[in-house]
Parts: sequence; structure tokens; C-alpha cells
Amino acid sequence: MLMRTDPFRELDRLTQQLMGPGTWSRPAAMPMDAYRDGDDYVVVFDLPGVAPDAIDVDVERNMLTVKAERRPVPRADAIQMELAERPLGVFSRQIVLADTLDTERIRADYDAGVLTLRIPIAERAKPRRISVNGSAGTREISG
Repeated sequence: MLMRTDPFRELDRLTQQLMGPGTWSRPAAMPMDAYRDGDDYVVVFDLPGVAPDAIDVDVERNMLTVKAERRPVPRADAIQMELAERPLGVFSRQIVLADTLDTERIRADYDAGVLTLRIPIAERAKPRRISVNGSAGTREISG
């Protein structure tokens, strides 16, 4: 159901971690899982610390784009940061969806820092049984 288009995804992820936070022009990657659950295709993104209003989910034809921004937490002037490992900035992921998915009925839920997208499998893509009709009489072949 999911078509992979980037063979260097892991290399990109490591490079972006080393280069610092993502920006709107150069967003960082976000981790995800994708699997089939009955009649739905499920894509799950880890977005801890991201507010729900900072998440954008768009579909254009078969291209699914998820973009999120983790903003810095306002701190008092007296605070001196000792260690900052949690990445801030913009995170983005684009996925090419198969034609067998119904992109008109995508459902999105966000809970505990996890964005879950449920994409129904289109009726035309579901397996179906086709009945075979036969004739009751016998036929004679002449030639």
C-alpha cells in the first residue's frame, strides 16, 4: 500500500540529526510506522512535544504530506540550560500512497505525541469472489 521512493532515507535521517533543527525550507525527518489493519492502512508518526495545532496533514492526489513544528518552551530569563538534546524546528514526511487507498476518507488522531492516520482501502481493491455460471446441458462439438 505504501510505495517507497527514497532508498537513502536512513542516511538522510542521520545527516539531518547532525545538521541541527529543521526549518520550513529544510525540514527534518520524523519516524513512522506503516501497516495494514483489516480494511484500513495505518500510518503512525512519533511527534512528542508537538502541539496538535502545529501539525499539518495534506493529501494531493496520492501524495500524503505530514508537517509538524516543535516550538521551544518559553523559559524564564533566570534559567540556564545545561543540556538540550530534544530537537526543535520543523519535521516533515512525504509518502506516495497506492491507488488502492481511499484518500477521501482519511482519519487523523493525535494522542500522547503520536499521530495516527487511518486510510481505508478502496472497495475496488478488496478481494471479491466471482461466481462462475455453467450450462446444465452438454454440447456437441462438430468440426
